[in-house]
Amino acid sequence: MAQISFKQLQAFVAVADLASFRRAADKLNTTQPNISSRISSLETQVGHRLMARDAGSVRLSPMGEKLLIEARSVLRAMDGFLLAAEDDSLFDGTLRIGVTEMIVHTWLGAFFKALKARFPNIDVDLTVDLSMNLSDAISEQRLDLALQNGPFLRTTTGNTDLGPLPMMWVGAPSLNIGTKVLSLRDLAQHPVLTHARGTIPYEQMQDHFAAFPDISVRHVSSSNLAACHQMTRDGLGVACLPEAMVREDLANGILMPLRYLWVPDALQFFARFDADTCPSFVRAAADLAQIEAQKHADAATG
Repeated sequence: MAQISFKQLQAFVAVADLASFRRAADKLNTTQPNISSRISSLETQVGHRLMARDAGSVRLSPMGEKLLIEARSVLRAMDGFLLAAEDDSLFDGTLRIGVTEMIVHTWLGAFFKALKARFPNIDVDLTVDLSMNLSDAISEQRLDLALQNGPFLRTTTGNTDLGPLPMMWVGAPSLNIGTKVLSLRDLAQHPVLTHARGTIPYEQMQDHFAAFPDISVRHVSSSNLAACHQMTRDGLGVACLPEAMVREDLANGILMPLRYLWVPDALQFFARFDADTCPSFVRAAADLAQIEAQKHADAATG
């Protein structure tokens, strides 16, 4: 019987799905020559050419198309075998996760601890980016799991609700504006520190301010939410930030809530993945993210 390995089948399916040896190597956390070697060895074992590279693209042969169906079945069977063994330490590999910066500053650390406790042999490859870029990455299979806010232009077969992140206006106590209800004219006495251009909060603020053309607002956007947060703490302006991000500063008196009666919509977050092709630990990771997001939300109300 041919000595076909699990890693050879993994490489074959990854190259077929991604149409790229390089991207398959990234997904499997190895090198492109290693992927090429696995495919070559598999072709030698089965005695057929499975795919051809042509001007940077990859095309499956008729036999490759036929065996791809069986290779997927083997990978699903192995995944089911590991699940039946009821020992999550048997799962290994790399989980490519993309998150928005808001999650980094709220419950990401707790999520990673829970993930490591359950899957100790799964390594994490983390990408932090804007939600629109994460959507492209998950669609192109450059990520296994995206923890991001909607709305989305493209659908995914896996979509776990992580709940909302409400926004609130805050400022440093030194600004002395934390006691009364503020008008936009009051707010505009200070720079308004906001999220990056192209994000939903930024666009909603632009629309809101545009409704008051007689009031000049100094609108300072930042692609780094942590920098925006720190500038607000330093009294360099006012900001509308996720409540979860500023919760500790509010409790310690480093920041104060501002009584401006309009806020951008709460951002609705989801864990998104390809439920049709992903290993079971990806779906389990999405479920863990949901649990940690709910814990963080409960802490705000408890």
